[in-house]
Amino acid sequence: MAKQHIFLIVLFTVATMAAKSNGATPIKEFLRNIDQVKSKVTELQLYVQDIFTSPTPSNLPVAFANSTSASPTLFGLVAVLDDPIRVEPKPDSMIVGQAQGFFAFSSLEDTSFHMTFDLVFTRGRYNGSTLNVMGHNAYMQPRRELSIVGGTGAFRLARGIIGVSTVSMNATTGDAFFQYNITILHY
Repeated sequence: MAKQHIFLIVLFTVATMAAKSNGATPIKEFLRNIDQVKSKVTELQLYVQDIFTSPTPSNLPVAFANSTSASPTLFGLVAVLDDPIRVEPKPDSMIVGQAQGFFAFSSLEDTSFHMTFDLVFTRGRYNGSTLNVMGHNAYMQPRRELSIVGGTGAFRLARGIIGVSTVSMNATTGDAFFQYNITILHY
Protein backbone atom coordinates (compact mmCIF):
# COMPACT_ATOMS: atom_id res chain seq x y z
CA MET A 1 0.00 0.00 0.00
CA ALA A 2 2.80 2.42 0.91
CA LYS A 3 4.53 1.67 -2.42
CA GLN A 4 1.33 2.64 -4.27
CA HIS A 5 1.14 5.95 -2.40
CA ILE A 6 4.78 6.73 -3.14
CA PHE A 7 4.26 5.83 -6.80
CA LEU A 8 1.21 8.13 -7.03
CA ILE A 9 3.06 11.00 -5.35
CA VAL A 10 6.03 10.60 -7.71
CA LEU A 11 3.69 10.36 -10.71
CA PHE A 12 1.80 13.49 -9.65
CA THR A 13 5.05 15.40 -9.07
CA VAL A 14 6.45 14.42 -12.48
CA ALA A 15 3.18 15.30 -14.21
CA THR A 16 3.06 18.68 -12.48
CA MET A 17 6.66 19.45 -13.42
CA ALA A 18 6.02 18.38 -17.02
CA ALA A 19 2.96 20.62 -17.24
CA LYS A 20 4.96 23.58 -16.01
CA SER A 21 7.85 22.94 -18.40
CA ASN A 22 6.13 21.77 -21.58
CA GLY A 23 4.43 24.87 -22.85
CA ALA A 24 1.87 26.01 -20.30
CA THR A 25 3.36 29.50 -20.45
CA PRO A 26 3.56 29.68 -24.28
CA ILE A 27 -0.09 28.57 -24.52
CA LYS A 28 -1.16 31.26 -22.08
CA GLU A 29 0.85 33.82 -24.05
CA PHE A 30 -0.69 32.59 -27.30
CA LEU A 31 -4.22 32.92 -25.91
CA ARG A 32 -3.48 36.27 -24.27
CA ASN A 33 -2.45 37.68 -27.67
CA ILE A 34 -5.02 35.84 -29.82
CA ASP A 35 -6.74 39.06 -30.88
CA GLN A 36 -3.45 40.22 -32.42
CA VAL A 37 -2.84 36.98 -34.33
CA LYS A 38 -4.21 36.72 -37.84
CA SER A 39 -6.05 33.51 -38.72
CA LYS A 40 -4.75 31.33 -41.56
CA VAL A 41 -6.40 29.00 -44.03
CA THR A 42 -4.60 25.76 -44.87
CA GLU A 43 -5.75 23.32 -47.53
CA LEU A 44 -4.51 19.74 -47.62
CA GLN A 45 -5.30 16.71 -49.75
CA LEU A 46 -4.50 13.43 -48.00
CA TYR A 47 -5.56 9.80 -48.24
CA VAL A 48 -6.73 7.63 -45.36
CA GLN A 49 -6.28 3.89 -45.79
CA ASP A 50 -8.66 1.41 -44.12
CA ILE A 51 -6.92 -1.95 -43.70
CA PHE A 52 -8.97 -5.03 -42.78
CA THR A 53 -6.79 -7.76 -44.31
CA SER A 54 -3.49 -7.75 -42.52
CA PRO A 55 -1.98 -9.39 -39.48
CA THR A 56 -2.54 -5.96 -37.87
CA PRO A 57 -5.74 -4.44 -39.30
CA SER A 58 -6.22 -0.70 -38.79
CA ASN A 59 -9.98 -0.89 -38.30
CA LEU A 60 -11.48 -3.22 -35.69
CA PRO A 61 -15.02 -3.76 -34.41
CA VAL A 62 -15.01 -3.67 -30.60
CA ALA A 63 -18.69 -3.78 -29.61
CA PHE A 64 -22.12 -4.45 -31.04
CA ALA A 65 -25.73 -4.73 -29.94
CA ASN A 66 -27.59 -8.03 -29.84
CA SER A 67 -29.58 -6.87 -32.87
CA THR A 68 -26.60 -5.66 -34.96
CA SER A 69 -26.19 -8.91 -36.91
CA ALA A 70 -29.81 -8.68 -38.07
CA SER A 71 -29.57 -5.01 -39.02
CA PRO A 72 -29.08 -4.17 -42.72
CA THR A 73 -27.32 -0.96 -41.63
CA LEU A 74 -25.12 -2.60 -38.93
CA PHE A 75 -26.85 -0.39 -36.35
CA GLY A 76 -25.06 -0.63 -33.01
CA LEU A 77 -21.63 -1.69 -34.27
CA VAL A 78 -18.77 0.28 -32.70
CA ALA A 79 -15.25 0.14 -34.13
CA VAL A 80 -11.87 1.72 -33.43
CA LEU A 81 -9.46 2.89 -36.09
CA ASP A 82 -5.78 3.63 -36.40
CA ASP A 83 -5.60 4.18 -40.16
CA PRO A 84 -2.47 5.38 -41.94
CA ILE A 85 -2.69 8.83 -43.56
CA ARG A 86 -0.83 8.81 -46.86
CA VAL A 87 0.15 11.40 -49.47
CA GLU A 88 -1.19 9.26 -52.35
CA PRO A 89 -3.83 6.50 -52.56
CA LYS A 90 -1.23 3.73 -52.81
CA PRO A 91 -0.24 1.19 -50.14
CA ASP A 92 3.46 2.09 -50.54
CA SER A 93 2.92 5.86 -50.43
CA MET A 94 4.57 7.87 -47.64
CA ILE A 95 2.71 7.86 -44.31
CA VAL A 96 2.43 11.34 -42.75
CA GLY A 97 0.23 10.41 -39.80
CA GLN A 98 -2.56 8.29 -38.39
CA ALA A 99 -6.34 8.71 -38.19
CA GLN A 100 -7.07 7.48 -34.64
CA GLY A 101 -10.43 7.24 -32.92
CA PHE A 102 -13.75 5.42 -33.15
CA PHE A 103 -17.03 5.30 -35.02
CA ALA A 104 -20.46 3.83 -34.43
CA PHE A 105 -23.07 2.78 -36.96
CA SER A 106 -25.87 5.02 -35.78
CA SER A 107 -28.71 4.85 -38.31
CA LEU A 108 -31.57 2.43 -38.68
CA GLU A 109 -32.35 3.83 -42.15
CA ASP A 110 -29.04 3.88 -44.04
CA THR A 111 -25.46 2.69 -43.73
CA SER A 112 -23.91 5.64 -41.95
CA PHE A 113 -22.04 6.28 -38.77
CA HIS A 114 -20.95 8.90 -36.31
CA MET A 115 -17.18 9.38 -36.26
CA THR A 116 -14.93 10.95 -33.66
CA PHE A 117 -11.22 10.79 -34.41
CA ASP A 118 -7.96 12.70 -34.61
CA LEU A 119 -5.66 13.19 -37.56
CA VAL A 120 -2.29 12.82 -35.82
CA PHE A 121 0.57 14.11 -37.96
CA THR A 122 3.83 12.22 -37.41
CA ARG A 123 5.97 13.40 -40.32
CA GLY A 124 6.57 16.45 -42.45
CA ARG A 125 5.64 20.09 -41.97
CA TYR A 126 2.84 19.35 -39.46
CA ASN A 127 4.68 16.71 -37.41
CA GLY A 128 3.37 16.78 -33.83
CA SER A 129 0.14 18.59 -34.73
CA THR A 130 -3.38 17.18 -34.66
CA LEU A 131 -6.81 17.88 -36.12
CA ASN A 132 -9.87 16.80 -34.14
CA VAL A 133 -12.61 15.50 -36.44
CA MET A 134 -16.24 14.71 -35.71
CA GLY A 135 -19.40 14.11 -37.68
CA HIS A 136 -21.92 12.07 -39.58
CA ASN A 137 -20.47 9.91 -42.36
CA ALA A 138 -23.05 8.68 -44.89
CA TYR A 139 -20.59 6.03 -45.97
CA MET A 140 -22.37 4.92 -49.15
CA GLN A 141 -22.66 8.44 -50.60
CA PRO A 142 -20.01 9.45 -53.15
CA ARG A 143 -19.15 12.64 -51.23
CA ARG A 144 -19.43 13.33 -47.51
CA GLU A 145 -18.36 16.09 -45.14
CA LEU A 146 -16.87 15.91 -41.66
CA SER A 147 -16.28 18.80 -39.27
CA ILE A 148 -12.93 19.86 -37.88
CA VAL A 149 -13.71 20.89 -34.31
CA GLY A 150 -10.23 21.58 -32.94
CA GLY A 151 -6.53 21.06 -33.28
CA THR A 152 -3.13 21.35 -31.65
CA GLY A 153 0.35 22.44 -32.63
CA ALA A 154 0.31 24.16 -36.03
CA PHE A 155 -3.49 23.82 -35.96
CA ARG A 156 -4.27 25.47 -32.60
CA LEU A 157 -7.93 26.39 -32.27
CA ALA A 158 -8.67 24.86 -35.68
CA ARG A 159 -12.06 24.64 -37.26
CA GLY A 160 -12.93 23.58 -40.75
CA ILE A 161 -14.32 20.96 -43.04
CA ILE A 162 -13.17 17.74 -44.67
CA GLY A 163 -14.67 16.64 -47.96
CA VAL A 164 -14.47 12.84 -48.04
CA SER A 165 -14.78 10.62 -51.10
CA THR A 166 -14.02 6.95 -51.62
CA VAL A 167 -11.11 6.49 -54.03
CA SER A 168 -11.10 2.69 -54.03
CA MET A 169 -12.65 -0.16 -52.10
CA ASN A 170 -12.05 -3.88 -52.39
CA ALA A 171 -15.54 -5.44 -52.21
CA THR A 172 -14.09 -8.75 -50.99
CA THR A 173 -11.73 -7.54 -48.24
CA GLY A 174 -13.17 -4.12 -47.36
CA ASP A 175 -9.74 -2.48 -47.69
CA ALA A 176 -10.22 1.08 -48.93
CA PHE A 177 -8.68 4.46 -49.65
CA PHE A 178 -10.52 7.70 -48.86
CA GLN A 179 -9.57 11.07 -50.23
CA TYR A 180 -9.68 13.87 -47.64
CA ASN A 181 -9.89 17.41 -49.05
CA ILE A 182 -9.21 19.41 -45.91
CA THR A 183 -9.83 23.13 -45.39
CA ILE A 184 -8.63 24.40 -42.01
CA LEU A 185 -9.06 27.82 -40.43
CA HIS A 186 -6.49 28.17 -37.64
CA TYR A 187 -4.00 30.50 -35.95
